[in-house]
Amino acid sequence: MNENIENNDVVETPVELSAGEMLRNARTTGRRKREISTIAKQLCIREEFLTALEEGNYTFIPETVYILGFARNYAMELGLNPDEIVEKIKKEMGLIPGACSATGDAADEEGPTCARPSLKEENPAKAFFVRVYQFVYQHWIWFAGALGAIILAIVLISVLGGGEEVTTPAPDAAVVAVTESNEPKYSQSVRERFGTENRKDANVILQATQESWVKVEDGRGNTVFSRVLVSGDVYYVPNGNKYKATFGNAGGIDIWVNGKLIPEIGKDGERKSGISLAPENLLGNKK
Repeated sequence: MNENIENNDVVETPVELSAGEMLRNARTTGRRKREISTIAKQLCIREEFLTALEEGNYTFIPETVYILGFARNYAMELGLNPDEIVEKIKKEMGLIPGACSATGDAADEEGPTCARPSLKEENPAKAFFVRVYQFVYQHWIWFAGALGAIILAIVLISVLGGGEEVTTPAPDAAVVAVTESNEPKYSQSVRERFGTENRKDANVILQATQESWVKVEDGRGNTVFSRVLVSGDVYYVPNGNKYKATFGNAGGIDIWVNGKLIPEIGKDGERKSGISLAPENLLGNKK
């Protein structure tokens, strides 16, 4: 009788499964056995991360927030209670006071001593690249679309650009050659050109030999150009007889009319205004 009592007192303690074991059992047993690669594609989570969750290898995943987030999604996909799985993982990682980590280390009275070390402290570069990889992996469709658009744009530019090169180079080259040949032999090397929209038809060209403020107005008194030119700067005056100029340093401006340099219209440092830029007036040196 005593023997029977002793046998009845022996109670088997059920073994508590870890979070990883619960995940693996849910995936591999029962009527819906599933491959981990299939679930990885459905959840857009790397297969290696899901394997790490099943094995309890939490150091493989860079950040705690990712571990818990992946585990919650994985548990929901497998029909498990996500809160229970997350709670177990927190205990296994030592994130809850009084719990021990998956390695079996115990926590002291002041708090967990088995908390998972931060990967950011161990290897911040690795953590960064893992996060980037995970983001790209989860949004690969966007990146593939953007890459396709870029490639298409490059192809179109190449095709259209190639067509222009075949049909237009000879005329463009001819225009440039004629324009260059019609320009005078400046007394200064050209530094910068202004009014280039008038370059083809300009009969009057100004070049600064010294720093000088130049303002050009049309027949109604509207300013069409106003700038301080420095030595070498060139301005192509619009074609016509209605334009007048003001020079802050008249002696520092060369005026070319139909390729011919006319005499200076003022002295160095002299301000001259109301200068007619009509070719016939300049050649006669008239205002």
